[in-house]
Amino acid sequence: MKSGLVVCILLSIMQVSPVLAQDVEHYTVYCADNRIEISFWDLAQMKVRRGSDVCQFASYTSSSSAMDFARKNFGGEGSDCSC
Repeated sequence: MKSGLVVCILLSIMQVSPVLAQDVEHYTVYCADNRIEISFWDLAQMKVRRGSDVCQFASYTSSSSAMDFARKNFGGEGSDCSC
């Protein structure tokens, strides 16, 4: 009987919360203002911040992968580009 009471008390004080899926941050390679830029903002946010002359090339879950893509395909962040 005591063990049942202990279990009930423990269950009542434990926080039971569903496991929430974590948002994975993405690093995206953009051409903005004719320069390669890597950002965690999505395309809509980039257009608000940089204007409508923004295009998206690739998105990665690590900044190093995004930098590698930018370097291999455009010469790196800050290099010239066009949409």
